[in-house]
Amino acid sequence: MQACVIHGLSIGEGSPVRIMGVINCSPESFYQGSYVRPEGVREKALAMVADGADLVDVGARATGPGSPPLSPSAERERMAAALAALDGSGVTVSVDTREPEVLAACLRYEVHAVNDIGGLSNPRFAELVRDSGLPAILMASRSVPGDAAGFPATLETLRLVEERCRKHGIREYILDPGIGRWVPGRTARDDWDLVRHFGEFRAFGRPLLAAVSRKTFLGELLGRGPEGRLAGSLAVALLLARAGASVVRAHDVRETRDVLAVLAEVQRG
Repeated sequence: MQACVIHGLSIGEGSPVRIMGVINCSPESFYQGSYVRPEGVREKALAMVADGADLVDVGARATGPGSPPLSPSAERERMAAALAALDGSGVTVSVDTREPEVLAACLRYEVHAVNDIGGLSNPRFAELVRDSGLPAILMASRSVPGDAAGFPATLETLRLVEERCRKHGIREYILDPGIGRWVPGRTARDDWDLVRHFGEFRAFGRPLLAAVSRKTFLGELLGRGPEGRLAGSLAVALLLARAGASVVRAHDVRETRDVLAVLAEVQRG
């Protein structure tokens, strides 16, 4: 596996499974309990690092089906407020956006990676990523985020994402199979298909992101809203880390750290 280095942090290639804490600056988010107001961003990020996060992922826009629209200018303002609060903190930061003008604004701050759920489907966005020289986290997306449903389509779409990386000269990246209810028509069965086949994505030879925290497919199985999905999230995070995930994206950093510590101890024996 080819490692990806973010702000001196090696990911993949024999490194421990890393934890990406979610800094959610969108009050429209599906998980209301994760919303962080601008004045609380720095404190939240530092608390996540103290709890075991290796980096934090800052986003300001809800992305699930039925989410209210948000203009790029409004997203840009939210992101700027959050990133200004983090400047000088020493926290490793990725920015979760797919809008070129938002990314351009984010690059004025201390950011260390780009999390693109569009999988470089926007050529202008891809050029900004290339010119920034930052590593990228890239989700399986053909034309809109998460439009690949199930394992075969996701496998093919990640190949397309890699072609975009080659075309634009982007060499440092992490692949995200894109588990979640991204577009109408995707079902929980599609997500469980990705969970069951997650280990097969290791064939790309790149670090893999597991982003399942409190998502809808868990709620449908357990019959619970986002607030009641912690145990299910931890169970799937453990399974995906065991299957080869290099990074786990999590709302609940301390609990995720404990689960991964147990797995590491078992695997050490």
